Amino acid sequence: MLDYKKLLKDFVLYIVVEKGLSKNTVLAYRADILKFIAFAEKKQISLENCQHQDITDFLWTAKLDGFKPKSLYRLVESLRQFYKFLNYEDIIKNNPTLYLTSPKIPENLPSMLTFDEVMLLLNAVTDEDEVNVRNRAMLELLYATGLRVSELINLKFSNINLQDNFLRIIGKGSKERLIPFGEKARSFINIYLLKRKPYASHEDNIFISRLGKKLSRVEFWRQLKNIVKKAGINKNITPHTLRHSFATHLLAGGADIRFVQEMLGHASIATTQIYTHLDKDKIIQQHKIFHPRG
Repeated sequence: MLDYKKLLKDFVLYIVVEKGLSKNTVLAYRADILKFIAFAEKKQISLENCQHQDITDFLWTAKLDGFKPKSLYRLVESLRQFYKFLNYEDIIKNNPTLYLTSPKIPENLPSMLTFDEVMLLLNAVTDEDEVNVRNRAMLELLYATGLRVSELINLKFSNINLQDNFLRIIGKGSKERLIPFGEKARSFINIYLLKRKPYASHEDNIFISRLGKKLSRVEFWRQLKNIVKKAGINKNITPHTLRHSFATHLLAGGADIRFVQEMLGHASIATTQIYTHLDKDKIIQQHKIFHPRG
């Protein structure tokens, strides 16, 4: 009989080393496989004799338990990777996931800001104390580079080249990418560095709290909410909104989608393509104005 505990441990090692998956993805896959093993044991199904119908029953049970399409999609991917690993290691010959179809995920277009709204947001930070100057520098850099908020708050001096205006980021799956940024962002970063506390306990982190400690994403989100309110923007804005706006505005301006994909750190161009859909209202409007039979 297979040692499921050891199998799971080996599978986790496989998706970390061979697949280079992020920590959160690894934890999610592990939790999914634990659910499946518990289901199989309850139904007295062995992994080596598991059939396509058994997998389907497991997914149907998960759906009845309230799993949403995105969670079901991940369950399917977790099972595929698990059985791929079992086949790769010659632990079993059967692969019941071979003809599984992934549930369709409803397309949720990300929220974004217009260019004018971005300017309103940035210009709402007018005070010149250390915290406000830091906030302006962070917002400028977010919009200039499309960084994830975790990448922004963990940004170190070793990641940034202020002479040539580019960042070196190690993102999801330990993938490295180089991202350029403009003079505006550099200018505000330099202004902040003049005000930044020299006695910071996290001296290698660029952006720190007023106490000189590492800035948390919750604190930055709280600061952002206050700035949004001050700017008078009636939208639900998160740090990720500026990432979406960065990508959308670049593509709308004619940037090559593969360059945008590289700067965002997307593994698949399909993820980047969602930003090409956001201007559909503008396209319809332009068609009505300029097409002879619009």
